[in-house]
Amino acid sequence: MTPDPLLRVDRLTTVFDTARGALPAVDAVSFEIRAGETLGLVGESGSGKSVTALSIMRLVQPPGRIATGRVIFKGRDLLTLGEREMQRVRGAEISLIFQEPMTALNPVFRIGDQIAETLVVHGRATKRDARAKAIDLLRSVRIPHPESRVADYPHQLSGGMRQRVMIAIALSCQPSLVIADEPTTALDVTIQAEILDLLREMKSALGLSLLLITHDFGVVAETADRVAVMYAGRIVETGPVRAIFRSPAHPYTRGLLASMPGGRPGERLRAIEGSVPLIGELPPGCAFTPRCPNRFEPCPTAPPPDYPAGIGHEAKCYLHDPHMTALQSAAHPQSAVRSPQSPDAAR
Repeated sequence: MTPDPLLRVDRLTTVFDTARGALPAVDAVSFEIRAGETLGLVGESGSGKSVTALSIMRLVQPPGRIATGRVIFKGRDLLTLGEREMQRVRGAEISLIFQEPMTALNPVFRIGDQIAETLVVHGRATKRDARAKAIDLLRSVRIPHPESRVADYPHQLSGGMRQRVMIAIALSCQPSLVIADEPTTALDVTIQAEILDLLREMKSALGLSLLLITHDFGVVAETADRVAVMYAGRIVETGPVRAIFRSPAHPYTRGLLASMPGGRPGERLRAIEGSVPLIGELPPGCAFTPRCPNRFEPCPTAPPPDYPAGIGHEAKCYLHDPHMTALQSAAHPQSAVRSPQSPDAAR
């Protein structure tokens, strides 16, 4: 019998109230994270990844609000908890590593005090013991000379060290789930690799589950077990990381993979034409239709449901609807619509 997932997000919708009405930034998003698993949440800027993370933590600020859905964590729906109960979950059971540590860390408090505060607030240490534990945590995230660094202010640390402090704070209460929101975006390539190595090491040592939010498929390939691809507030494809890389089922996923560096020297990168639609300006059908090279008749009129694309692999794309593709083939035998498994389509 398969155990229940650690986290199950079920049709989560988060909207922003505007003069034009409630506009969805996260639209009926569903995914699961099992114990000890890393799920990579991938998509361009503006796809709704960070709003999804904030919604799970119930940190969306007005005019944003969670409209519908469920966030089941260890059998409890976080959206039904009182604020006091939710405060006991944040930081202690689910931790969030923010994209930019310089804005997440308080500039007027020493880093040791900020780590110690997390430990004391959640009852993991007394004020007397908290400093020693803060030093141990800095040592565990490979900050040199932690005994002296514990007294530094955030501006005295490099970007990589500040991100290590954020990881130390996130892990201080030994949570079950860590949400890392673009944890390497502001860092150079060498430091990025070190931070990813550190996250993998901490995940293995502590038995954590990890939701890794990124726009970089290279990071996903190195770190994730499964992938959820997000576009315009919707999850358009989910599957094991190997299946996504070997047989991407959604045209958007294929476009993202084709735009990755790694071809012959001097070869021009392939970009996806157009841009992510603005909130409130989604087309009536599949949101990717205006940019999709494989679009056909039903795409502009109705959003597709999830279709099986393999074992544990699903895609919101009419290319995987046997009924639709049979009709399309009959009507247009020489159609340019290609099978998603064809070499040309996967390039």
